[in-house]
Amino acid sequence: MVGRSIVIKETEKDVVSELCRIIEQCAKDCIEKNGSFHLGVSGGSLAKFLCQGLPSIQTDWASWKIFFCDERLVPSDSADSTWGLYRSELLKVAPLKESQFLLVDTDLEPEAAAKHYQALLQEHLGTPLQLHLLLLGAGPDGHTCSLFPEHPLLEEPEDGRLVAHIVDSPKPPPARVTLTLPVVNSAELCVFAATGAGKADMMQTILGEAEPSPSLPARMVNPVHGKVIWILDSGAAANLPKI
Repeated sequence: MVGRSIVIKETEKDVVSELCRIIEQCAKDCIEKNGSFHLGVSGGSLAKFLCQGLPSIQTDWASWKIFFCDERLVPSDSADSTWGLYRSELLKVAPLKESQFLLVDTDLEPEAAAKHYQALLQEHLGTPLQLHLLLLGAGPDGHTCSLFPEHPLLEEPEDGRLVAHIVDSPKPPPARVTLTLPVVNSAELCVFAATGAGKADMMQTILGEAEPSPSLPARMVNPVHGKVIWILDSGAAANLPKI
């Protein structure tokens, strides 16, 4: 795949270090070039990695704007809230302010929440959107953001939406908003991080030579004018050909 690279590290700690090294360099370059750094974050293990590694990086924190690659439409105090996770964990360890996060209005109905978040991103990140770095995860079914295999949302790249809503997520909670695949692929850089032997089979499916059928959303991430980096530990990379 053009623009894709795979970095294999020995341990989860090494993966976190590499992830944060990339974030630090990308932030430096973007702030020097644009005066700001636009970072898209996901939940799950990525949030844990960021809490572990970000406090050690050197950056102009005030120049960061952070948005969500997807969000579950639940109250912020719910265990399923991605914003709630970052607010309770990352803000304790990194010198970021709540005002630097662009938040999904989870009190709105799904379609209205998606339209509102699209307008918010355009207001703060410009038109066309300047997405500098997206930090993504890959679920056990190959989903990324809230883009799931065989879901109709994958097949509407020309409807113009930057943010879409979903009410039938196969993984609870069912109501979410998500960046669309064309917007993900407009980013300058997308980075996945995966650790543990439990991810080995899925990494083989996503990153192996054989084309999975149906196409998996995580495999469909391939920025048009940028690149995608996969950072894996030895466990997650166990079934991949040796580099």
